[in-house]
Amino acid sequence: MKKVSLFVDVQNIYYTSRSTYNRSFDYNKFWAQATEGREVINAYAYAVDRGDEKQKQFQNILRAIGFEVKLKPYIQRSDGSAKGDWDVGITIDIMECAHDSDIIILASGDGDFDILVNKVRGDYDTEVEVYGVEKLTAASLINTASKYFPIERSLLL
Repeated sequence: MKKVSLFVDVQNIYYTSRSTYNRSFDYNKFWAQATEGREVINAYAYAVDRGDEKQKQFQNILRAIGFEVKLKPYIQRSDGSAKGDWDVGITIDIMECAHDSDIIILASGDGDFDILVNKVRGDYDTEVEVYGVEKLTAASLINTASKYFPIERSLLL
């Protein structure tokens, strides 16, 4: 059985699914599809913590599925912009897990990860599967992945 590590950029998946389909991503269906016939050795979901009750319930659902939820505080800047980016944290965790994994599964459409995907595939000879909403996933990320799975209605609630 191949060993897999899953990494979900929760904010990216939430906003791209909502923007394109006006629906939410189904983490249970994703888990079932991505892990079928495979051994899960790591599973992380990266989110921004706003401290509200609905978010806490969602995070508990992710934990019940099997994800370790990593939270970063939501920062509202004085100019009205917000910060809560997990790109560096996701990158570090993927680099740390790549040597023990046969397959890295990244759920994000963020093109900043294309360099990471190239590095993992080249240095560790590890497959990288990417899940993202097709029209909002960077072409560079799709092209660097070993396999790309578009998030379509079958993976939505």
